[in-house]
Amino acid sequence: MKAAEVKKLRDDEIAAEAARLRRKLYELRAQTVTEKVKDTAQFKKHRKDLARVLTERSARSRKASK
Repeated sequence: MKAAEVKKLRDDEIAAEAARLRRKLYELRAQTVTEKVKDTAQFKKHRKDLARVLTERSARSRKASK
């Protein structure tokens, strides 16, 4: 997910996307314990996407408080 795509999301969609990405990261960590993860690059991809979403959420909350 690109930063431009994140900026187009509504506030409720951003919250849902953050929850989805956190859940996916949890599932990937669980897979490393129970079974072999085929694509380990997914960890980095999902962490970066989560960071983009949280950064946009933070920027919007700072903008709204001003």
